Amino acid sequence: MDAVQIEPTVGRPKDLIQVLEQRLALTEEENQRLLRKLSLLTRHLAELEGRDPQLALDALIEEFRESEAERLRKQLAGLEAEAKQKEAARKAKPRRGHGPTPQPALPVVTQKVELSKEAAVCTSCGGQLEPMGEQFEESEEIHVLERQYVLRVLQRQKYRCRCNGCVATAPAPPRVIPGGRYSTDFIVQVAADKWLDNIPLERQVRIMSRHGLETTSQALFDQADAASRLLLPTYERLGAMTLEAPVLHADETRWPMIHKKGDSPWTVWTRTTPEIAHFAILSSKSRSVADTLFDGYQGTIVADGYEVYESLARDGPNLDLANCWAHVRRKFDDQLKNYPIECTRILDLIRELYDVEDKIKGPFPGDAEAQRQRLALREAESKGILEKIWTWTSTVGALPRSEMGKNVRYMLKRKEGLSRFLGDARIPLDNNAAERSLRGPVIGRKVFYGSKSKRGTKVAAIFYTLFETAKLNHVDPVAYLKAALEAAMQSPGAALLPWEYRPPERPSTEPSS
Repeated sequence: MDAVQIEPTVGRPKDLIQVLEQRLALTEEENQRLLRKLSLLTRHLAELEGRDPQLALDALIEEFRESEAERLRKQLAGLEAEAKQKEAARKAKPRRGHGPTPQPALPVVTQKVELSKEAAVCTSCGGQLEPMGEQFEESEEIHVLERQYVLRVLQRQKYRCRCNGCVATAPAPPRVIPGGRYSTDFIVQVAADKWLDNIPLERQVRIMSRHGLETTSQALFDQADAASRLLLPTYERLGAMTLEAPVLHADETRWPMIHKKGDSPWTVWTRTTPEIAHFAILSSKSRSVADTLFDGYQGTIVADGYEVYESLARDGPNLDLANCWAHVRRKFDDQLKNYPIECTRILDLIRELYDVEDKIKGPFPGDAEAQRQRLALREAESKGILEKIWTWTSTVGALPRSEMGKNVRYMLKRKEGLSRFLGDARIPLDNNAAERSLRGPVIGRKVFYGSKSKRGTKVAAIFYTLFETAKLNHVDPVAYLKAALEAAMQSPGAALLPWEYRPPERPSTEPSS
């Protein structure tokens, strides 16, 4: 039998897909022809030997299946052994002990523990025990102070001059809502409890009631709403800065809008850079909504395979798309049980891409020198790994309509976007930065099911943006929110950005000399 020959000249990924589909169709046709021929020969031989032709054919097919299964088991065992050797060769992380975790951020409170007068008796002579100067046995325990709500009465001192020509009163502290009853600290805590720690307002009301404070969820939302309006300039400034970044991560997930008649699907979008996580909760995930979010952006968007991003890249001037290798990896990881040999090979190659990235230590993308080193490594090592990956796609031999075939087509369709990182050290392999930023909203969606009004989506987007951006910059999100809110109250329109925030110095706990 002559081997099936296919013209090897292939241009675009679309051409390669057509060639692969043609090759698979011809291979299947040839296999069916051989099976029919084998069936006829087996039946003829069985008749000559006086055996049942169908039983003889079934036995031959079963023998072939067992032989093929054994061959695949041996091949898989070899791949597993090779994978274990590679894993053992990887640098092992040092084991951490299980000792107490240092707590440098906690204030230290010293509490003396003394014997009662009845217990301070000598066990030898019965005399009274006396303290041994400043000698103690010390141990530590982590303690929690119960949250307490108080009704603070502000007595603003009045002043007058003896000439009776002037009377003055100490100014009231600034309020988020002029004349309101709730302090800035209270409002910041309400916002943090909901959009940072995912405690619904109704649950906060019940917690407050246990501590003696009677309020309503609407009252709490009104305070947060007022604060968000003051923080709007900060939110908008962060959003504008994302569109100035040369590389921008983008992602989206559903966000329910809760109505009396049911829920309607809205979408929370994120635009993320190494320093900023900006959120917008909008009515859909359509191209028209994306146009408003990325209007005027010139640079590289890192995203998954959602068609809207591909459409933006096709139509937008000076806008490129870099696709996510983590999404590719998950697709093959999901099919590992069904295609162990094929998936093990491609997953190993993708892991090698990440191994190259791991050679550059520190935060991504790093300074100019780190970027220069990363670009050189990608040219020297990642480029060759990519060539192996694309060769694998042309030889894997998956059926077009199988899950493996769909995964291969997914890769080939995005070949340019998956290769774009080679030419720019600021482009990462994946879109994990955007996915990490969405964890807060995703957990919030599960806990309080979305928003009840359009205004609620705006309030949520503002607080998620400020909290997540503070975390990206390793800033205490609660302390930062308070500082940003106070700055906005003092100077309406002012925008205090997380990297501009300076925490107040804590008093030293060291004893004075």
